[in-house]
Amino acid sequence: MRVSAPRLSASLLLDLLLVVAFAAIGRRSHAETGALVGVLSTAWPFLVGSLVGWGVALAARLVPTTVRGGVPVWLCTVAVGMLLRAVTGAGTAFSFVLVATTALAILLLLPRVVVERSQRRAGA
Repeated sequence: MRVSAPRLSASLLLDLLLVVAFAAIGRRSHAETGALVGVLSTAWPFLVGSLVGWGVALAARLVPTTVRGGVPVWLCTVAVGMLLRAVTGAGTAFSFVLVATTALAILLLLPRVVVERSQRRAGA
């Protein structure tokens, strides 16, 4: 499956925006200020992880816009994000790891599932 550069770029941007949304929702649920700087300070480890995941998917010749290609994006987003949080002294409580893993799976994989199913239906 070949994907155009503009579609890849748009999909990468969407993933990054969804990671920022994850951070913003998390901060709001803990009554932390919603200032952009605060959100980005929470999001940056996961943004780095997402970029690493895209690199891993592309290096493995997977299409990052598909569910199969999205799995390494999701796993790297969580793993690298948590590693960077741990190294920088941010929280990595087990409950947070579970919530982040689940929320990021929904945010990063569900759109890919929806697109793939709609493409299958359109082709059927």
